[in-house]
Amino acid sequence: MRNVPGRDQGAEQPEPADPAEGVEGADQRALGAALLEVCAATGASIGMLYLPDPTRRVLRLAMTLGLARELALPWSRVPIDDAIPVADAVRDGRFVWLGGREETARRYPRLGLVLPYDFALAAAPLVPDPVSGAEPTGAGLVLLWPGSHAPYLTDKERVAVDSACGRLANHLRRAAEAGHPVRPPAQPVMLRPPPPPTPGPAEAAAAMAFIRRLPGGNCALDLNGTITFITAEAAELLGAPVSRLRGALPWEALPWMDTPVIEDHYRAAVISRVPRSFTAAPPIGRYLRFDLYPDNTGISVRITPVTADEPVPPPAAPTATPAEPSPSRATALYQLMHLAAALTEAVHARDVVDQAADLLVPALGAQALALLVAEEQRLRIVGFRGYTAELMARYDGIPLGIHTASTHGLRTGKPLFFASADELAAAFPAVVIGDGMAAWTFLPLIASGRPIGTLILAYARPHTFAPGERAVLTSLAGLIAQALDRARLYDATHQLAHSLQTGLLPRALPHVPHLEVAASYLPAAHGLDIGGDFYDLIRIDDTTAAAAIGDVQGHNVNAAALMGQVRTAVHAGAGAPPEEVLARTNRLLTDLEPGLFTSCVYAHIDLAGHTVRLASAGHPPPLLRHAGGPAKMLNLPPGLLLGIDPDASYTAVEIPFEPGTLLTLYTDGLVEVPGEDLEDGIAAVAARITATHEGHPVRTLADDLIGQARGGTARTDDIALLLLRFAREGRHT
Repeated sequence: MRNVPGRDQGAEQPEPADPAEGVEGADQRALGAALLEVCAATGASIGMLYLPDPTRRVLRLAMTLGLARELALPWSRVPIDDAIPVADAVRDGRFVWLGGREETARRYPRLGLVLPYDFALAAAPLVPDPVSGAEPTGAGLVLLWPGSHAPYLTDKERVAVDSACGRLANHLRRAAEAGHPVRPPAQPVMLRPPPPPTPGPAEAAAAMAFIRRLPGGNCALDLNGTITFITAEAAELLGAPVSRLRGALPWEALPWMDTPVIEDHYRAAVISRVPRSFTAAPPIGRYLRFDLYPDNTGISVRITPVTADEPVPPPAAPTATPAEPSPSRATALYQLMHLAAALTEAVHARDVVDQAADLLVPALGAQALALLVAEEQRLRIVGFRGYTAELMARYDGIPLGIHTASTHGLRTGKPLFFASADELAAAFPAVVIGDGMAAWTFLPLIASGRPIGTLILAYARPHTFAPGERAVLTSLAGLIAQALDRARLYDATHQLAHSLQTGLLPRALPHVPHLEVAASYLPAAHGLDIGGDFYDLIRIDDTTAAAAIGDVQGHNVNAAALMGQVRTAVHAGAGAPPEEVLARTNRLLTDLEPGLFTSCVYAHIDLAGHTVRLASAGHPPPLLRHAGGPAKMLNLPPGLLLGIDPDASYTAVEIPFEPGTLLTLYTDGLVEVPGEDLEDGIAAVAARITATHEGHPVRTLADDLIGQARGGTARTDDIALLLLRFAREGRHT
């Protein structure tokens, strides 16, 4: 949505709201002071504070300094799994540094595409003082430096950043402990930098005289691009009166400046804080040179006629200013590029909805969005924003045969635009408006030449859709349609893979007296969520059981199919000594020649004899915790992976298994952390088990271990986990 001349551009702090609504009052002042302080101490030109939403799966921009609202809004909601610096910093608990444009483009292509400017960036998690023992806040700090900054942080700057992160984190911790956790506001708070000293009358008069003596014209823009000051000489060069220009955006007041190139120069100056120049030609037929000098309060612009001999372009055709503000061409291009970049990373249909809502609703000035797709001759709601779930439920499942605004695009492939409720009622007399909105657009989602659904955007006030805006909205709907079609195909494949995986794993574990059991399976964070990890528990008799866990190489249907064969072979051999079970399974796999290898641990549990006998085929070592002691790794004799050598042999080890003893079998996805030694990961899991009370239910412990793995760095491997405890009182889980 274009900024309306004279309208509040968002530089001021909003009025304090109800404390339950977000950052305000004492919290706002404390957080704002810390953000101002770190920017001043480090020389950062832009500061952004992110807070987690209640689910801790999304970061919301709570407060920013030195950034225009229009540029901040597309980054106001960042899913924690996004490939964005602040998400990586918070999710992985690490410091992210980007020393320049080239490094940004290489490591974060989406960010480099949307903001292809010179700047340095740091993103850091807000972690409380380790002495406090508090959990991470889930919040993050982002700082940007001008393009002139060195490609590294000085020691002084890094100390200032770390100090600010600690101060912000401890404030958030204290607020949470006091029972009023700081929540992100509905809209980011836009902080102003400290104002310069106000000049006295004589100094102000001297400054104005100085400006008037300079050749050419001069004007000033705030960080949002609004003209806050302009001389008569500058207005004359631009071909418009001062009264029309002051308080307006240049590309709104002057249609010939409504080009992506000119507005991009403004964006580059705001982000990079580096002076830049360009030339442009107004309709009066002469070149003008614009020199932009940015700082943390705005941009000073010097305008001079170009005197070099060069062809004069023809006068620009007059363009009528629309009655209703609509996106400028540069803004429209920015939105298209931002959405296109974001949708390339959208995997599931839910991702498409979130990206579209995050970017379009605030950028276009809409208040609500809904995405609907055609399924089995009905319209199904994929997702929405700004509407209530109750309202959406009323419209979910509308037959495609009913003539409504929502189904119109599916039949005709043409969009509908309604500037008011009267226009909607005139086109569809039977419609009952129940969403409280006053203007709508219904855009067909067309992928591969066929309509697949409808995008609805709704506005709280009457809204005239100018021709340029209609074209932009239609293009945006096309991008969303392609991404949604791709995501729905992925979701269908994902569901099929999940069903296959679930079908190959045990539906339920058998009951074995005096043995507490808990098992969990967590698919990889990427891919089709299908792999070769498996577990099994086989009851042999009332006092004897066999347990197995394994990992087939690969993450595809072949791996899953082989996993089923391995599990069947192990199950068939249960009751024999562990070394024989592994040897038989190995011979079977080598006969099959699947081209994939499998690791496995097999355990024969004798509850009457209080022993467990284990053998390993290249699998991570189990963890054993005796009653009253710590969890320790079992260093089993290493055996060759299954499926390599048909003559491979395996060695079993027998150890005591007394009441109260806990045996933990797992696959490497539980303990592998990128960049860390595997043994360190195993030791960390062992320490977590040791720190757990012995009476802790094994089901709860399994959930804790899986939850710890889920909350760490992005995983690329599945996790299978099997816990077995010799219960003193015969409990079974």
